Amino acid sequence: MNQISAFYTGPGRLLAAISSALDAAGVDRKTLRAADLAAVDEFHIRGRRATVEIIEALALTADSHVLDLGSGLGGPARTLAEMSGCTVTGIDLTPEFCEVATALSEWTGLSGRTMFHIGDATATGLPDESVDAAVTVHVAMNIPDKPALYAEAFRVLRPGGRFVVYDVLQGEGGEIHYPVPWANDSSTSFPATLEDMRAFLPSAGFDVVSEVDSSDESLAWFQGMLAKIQREGPPPVTFSTFLGDSFAQMTANQVANLAERRIRTVMFVCSRP
Repeated sequence: MNQISAFYTGPGRLLAAISSALDAAGVDRKTLRAADLAAVDEFHIRGRRATVEIIEALALTADSHVLDLGSGLGGPARTLAEMSGCTVTGIDLTPEFCEVATALSEWTGLSGRTMFHIGDATATGLPDESVDAAVTVHVAMNIPDKPALYAEAFRVLRPGGRFVVYDVLQGEGGEIHYPVPWANDSSTSFPATLEDMRAFLPSAGFDVVSEVDSSDESLAWFQGMLAKIQREGPPPVTFSTFLGDSFAQMTANQVANLAERRIRTVMFVCSRP
């Protein structure tokens, strides 16, 4: 297991912790929907709202096969499948995430349309031109070789298919305050700049259809989340389930990072010619 995977791996009890938290909150497993898990499995800034924007950008149908590069606990994959009827294959480096993602899809009745495999997002092993769309959500900050990531997305995507990148970028405000939800320090953190991305994606062969900076909305989202926790207490299951005791400091750092423009959140919608 490499450093990146180790950062996201707890003592092997993540699924049990999520299950216990749902039980304690009185959530009926028989009627569980993907949205009920969003506080823990939509592990990216602006959560499910951002995933819905991604779905709209991809223009999916029930016949679409989507590749999620760095699928984590599978929240975006389940939201895509639930809202559009498509099929999603998720690839993630962390074995426990794939195990939990598979179980959560079973709990929400989406195991037939979402599959999760342990693998490298820069070398998936999938055939050329085998998927209709691809996404990567808050993943590239952990990948030093971004050209390899985007080249792989281009390779597996069919001509005319769309690729959406929603990531945290290095901002103009200076070095990032650590820890953050993707890294304890800079040794495993490799955020690109906006200028980098404007070069990487066309170099991989993509046409960039749109570029949307949501940094202001991201700051408001974090501030709202903190206010709600202070007012109502934390939701039954949150990112703290696997980020542990550092979660509060990470959240505070993210508010500062966004406010000081040390990070930016940007979504790129791309097409393979």
